[in-house]
Amino acid sequence: MIELKSDPEIALMREAGLIVAAALAASRAAVAPGQTTADLDAVAEKVIRGAGAIPSFKGYQGFPATLCTSINDEIVHGIPNSKRPLREGDIVSIDCGAIVGGFHGDSAITVGVGDVAPHLEDLMRVCEDALWRGLAAAHLGGRVTDIGAAIEGYVRPFGYGIVEEYVGHGIGTALHQPPNVPNFGKPGRGPKLERGLVLAVEPMVNLGTRYTRQLEDGWTVVTQDGLPSAHFEHTFTLTDEGPWVLTAEDGGRGRLADLLGRAS
Repeated sequence: MIELKSDPEIALMREAGLIVAAALAASRAAVAPGQTTADLDAVAEKVIRGAGAIPSFKGYQGFPATLCTSINDEIVHGIPNSKRPLREGDIVSIDCGAIVGGFHGDSAITVGVGDVAPHLEDLMRVCEDALWRGLAAAHLGGRVTDIGAAIEGYVRPFGYGIVEEYVGHGIGTALHQPPNVPNFGKPGRGPKLERGLVLAVEPMVNLGTRYTRQLEDGWTVVTQDGLPSAHFEHTFTLTDEGPWVLTAEDGGRGRLADLLGRAS
């Protein structure tokens, strides 16, 4: 069942979203050759708990950490590891969630470690730009698939693979709830985008094919062809003025201004 939130509930989700944004900013700042993903996890947990929030992921269906950290060909759900240092030229996806007053915020970024090859910079840029185009396509009265259609329409000309098995989702009192938000498909389908609906949009874009497999740890998802993948995510809701990105410090105004043709 789709959960519509009241204004006070969305205010709690905005608080959670800002804490997630701060945890991701601190994690990004800690990314460097020689650091481990366990180091990043400790940084994020300190920020979240220091703000009086609870990590969404830690203990979720048995997941052992605050962050999902996925390196290079790892797409999503990588487990932080104290024995695998980041290397110059890696890319690492950092997915983070926090709970405030029983409501979740969820966001992800992909970060280059030191100097990164231009083709990986391009992959990350396209994935992040696709996220923002998906968000900009959302408006009250539209449909959920408008988001995925905009993401797919932007990514396809670059020749990258768009992961289909893992998608965005509704979010609120649960980390994952209906409706699913695919990163592909035709517009004008699926549930209506209405006031109080909160969604997490998260394109996962592979340098090679879209195909995936799960590792024996039961969590980490990697590309079948071993090529790198990028992942970006934001939690948002809709107002009369358009998308309000709850996990962006400025509410998304800066990135959405040009796409929506309005002043930031």
